[in-house]
Amino acid sequence: MFLSRLTLKRSPDVAALGRLLDPKDPGRRMDAQHRLIWSAFAGDPEARRDFLWRDMGGGTFLVLSPRPPGESALFERADATPFAPDLAAGDRLAFVLRANATRTVTEPDGRKRHRDVVMEALHATPKGARAPVRLERAQEAGRRWLEGQGARAGFRVTEAGVTAYAVAEPPGQGARRPRFGIIDLEGLIEVTDPAAFLARLAQGFGRAKAFGCGLMLIRRA
Repeated sequence: MFLSRLTLKRSPDVAALGRLLDPKDPGRRMDAQHRLIWSAFAGDPEARRDFLWRDMGGGTFLVLSPRPPGESALFERADATPFAPDLAAGDRLAFVLRANATRTVTEPDGRKRHRDVVMEALHATPKGARAPVRLERAQEAGRRWLEGQGARAGFRVTEAGVTAYAVAEPPGQGARRPRFGIIDLEGLIEVTDPAAFLARLAQGFGRAKAFGCGLMLIRRA
């Protein structure tokens, strides 16, 4: 795996595309960034979305991928470094994670649906009264979701806090228009199964990975 820093070029020709590459509307910006990151992997005709990415602001993105990004007319040369943390059970790591946190349920008709854990936690609260309690509900639901992820992915949550929650609406057509929640979590975890944890890091956490969710950034605590 490679962890790469991609930075938009400051050249006049790229700057002229500023409104297209960085729209003011959050949903359109997310869609534009999704396409931007693809441009750094477009040289491989067999490419599929096997990378994770996160918007770091200011035209900079972090990308975790099984191969380094290629040349792109829109980005400076990628700063790519091998990503192979040497972890052992008991290691404590600080983390930040932007995720679309959902749980999968089977409806009476047999279809599977993915329910946003924060919206589920807010369901019993009248819509007009949700704003004051949104972050509190997100804290509770986000930690429970992360603990469930850890039980399957080789880590234990020791501290976790939610710094933000928002609903994203990238462009789409009619009923197919995507709409999903994005939760920002940070805190401390303890590695319990290094192999399982590293495998899951590469796969990402939650859904909406094409739109900049799922990449957990870690450092030793």
